[in-house]
Amino acid sequence: MLVRADMHIHSYYSDGRMSPREIILEAIYKDLRVIAVTDHNTFRGAVETLRLARGHPEAPLVIIGNEVRTDHGDVLVYCYEPINTPRSIPELIDEAHSNDCLVVPAHPFDEFRKGIGDLVYDYAELWDAIEVWNASASKKANRKALEAAKILDLPGLANSDAHIPEYIGIAYTLIEIGELSPEGVFKAIKDKNTIPHPGKPPFRLLLKRLKWSIKRRMIPRKATNLETKH
Repeated sequence: MLVRADMHIHSYYSDGRMSPREIILEAIYKDLRVIAVTDHNTFRGAVETLRLARGHPEAPLVIIGNEVRTDHGDVLVYCYEPINTPRSIPELIDEAHSNDCLVVPAHPFDEFRKGIGDLVYDYAELWDAIEVWNASASKKANRKALEAAKILDLPGLANSDAHIPEYIGIAYTLIEIGELSPEGVFKAIKDKNTIPHPGKPPFRLLLKRLKWSIKRRMIPRKATNLETKH
């Protein structure tokens, strides 16, 4: 079974504009069968999205994720359930793998958005995949990520890195899976049964994304922190 997957989406539990419900509805509209909600340094958005998806017959499979801001940049983890997320890359990888999670450098060569850069090569044998296309990264950064995946013989993922609904599914990965389950998705990625599908937002969406980013920075931090509200 070949399915569309967007495995880098942010909700309002970190710096996204979307509620978990909005993410599910947009994913259904975009014909995505697999999504991962990957808020910064928290699994709360993913857990809530999974809870809501279980009550919706058309909802995609939701993978529990987290975009961890390590000491050297952003790393995506995909898990069966929330885990501790150390900020040291070696410790994070060890914790993730001991819990059967996948570990994937996010936009690794994006100099403006906390990519880990050449550290991709330093931990070459420990990654499960590389995000080779990020819809918000530059062509140069994505090209270097794709080159790294080829050199290291690692599967590549293409993701939207959506912070607003319209971005969801702009870039996605085709995954050949045996069964539509977290186990099936994780196995397919490890077996390199992935086809990255690059995509870039039109200019009007770039402006909308930028507007949201500016607006969010103007809101006091306490007002955007939902930890006390949920």
